[in-house]
Amino acid sequence: MQHAIQAKNAWLLPDGIEEMLPAEAQCLENLRNRLLTLFSCWGYELVIPPFIDFLDSLLTGAGHDLDLQTFKLTDQISGELLGIRADMTPQVARIDAHNLKHDWPTRLCYAGTVLHTSGDPLEKSRSPLQIGAELYGHTGLESDFEVICLMLEMLALTGLTHIHLDLGHVGIYRALAEQAGLSEVQEGELFAILQRKARPELKELLAELTIDTELKALLLKLPELNGDQSALATTVALFAKAAPEVKQAITELQAMIEKLARRFPALAISFDLAELRGYHYHTGIVFAAFVPEVGKEIARGGRYDNIGEVFGRARAATGFSADLKVLAALAKRNTPTQARELIFAPCLEDTALHEKIRELRSQQQAVVQQLPGQSGSAKDMGCTAVLEHDHFNWVVKPLA
Repeated sequence: MQHAIQAKNAWLLPDGIEEMLPAEAQCLENLRNRLLTLFSCWGYELVIPPFIDFLDSLLTGAGHDLDLQTFKLTDQISGELLGIRADMTPQVARIDAHNLKHDWPTRLCYAGTVLHTSGDPLEKSRSPLQIGAELYGHTGLESDFEVICLMLEMLALTGLTHIHLDLGHVGIYRALAEQAGLSEVQEGELFAILQRKARPELKELLAELTIDTELKALLLKLPELNGDQSALATTVALFAKAAPEVKQAITELQAMIEKLARRFPALAISFDLAELRGYHYHTGIVFAAFVPEVGKEIARGGRYDNIGEVFGRARAATGFSADLKVLAALAKRNTPTQARELIFAPCLEDTALHEKIRELRSQQQAVVQQLPGQSGSAKDMGCTAVLEHDHFNWVVKPLA
């Protein structure tokens, strides 16, 4: 009885873990190749970090937010605690800081599976295929602008239209919290409320804090400070009496939005000062891309300076990442499926036939050769053409 139950359920997969059938896998692999070629054309070099790593390395910088999302296990050789990567960004930062050690700006890209202990509420998947690009060693807005432009090119190459770009700057909230003299606990409470955009809770918390009245008013208004480029001018005026660090952050955000609007006049751009994606590790401008058919961002990123400090070299850094599985599914939706060209070759011991098959395959054409005694015809196998002997030569003819 137990054997029967095991046999019946042997095909099941864990929740949030999926396998890809040939058509989906081919679509994903084609997109991966195109996107990595795009990154290469921008000067981003491919790196391949390990799937399993020491836990301390994985939970450095950006990884601290992913502690609960990381599968942990004990290494039977060293006795050390290991983790299965839930994000590749800390590993790529280590490669830049510890292995490459360049003094000049370094551009790296990557693509690989990550694993999460729990799935995203919308996507359900626990095994995203993360693809991204990182730029190390430059602190100016120009490097932020470059990675945003590359992200937009990635989405365009995927075939996506009607992109909406949302920007924020974690430096604004961080500077306001410092100006208010908040303790670590108070800052954490305020951060959680702002993420929920729970205005009644925010009002209640601020009433308990002994901080400047005008600063309270700014913090209370923070969840409402969002909109398009025209709304940003009004927002800037509200921070006239804020600390210089706040004004500098707003100036950077304003400059970035203006720069993007000039380069992409048709792009829908908005800002949200209460959007604090990756607040615990990001240090500057953050951004996310949305499309109407998906209820969450499809790509995201931002500045996270000093990420390599624990690996021996503090480096300015900015970058973005996306789930290639999500991009491939969207690309399939937006791109007509092309029929796969597949040539059927008969099962014969013929030197000329074998040479013809090798020639076709060397030209990147797909050829499947019949096996002795096999079931199924060329048409059953999805073939679109057949190799036939014609006047002493083997030629490809459309399958009737």
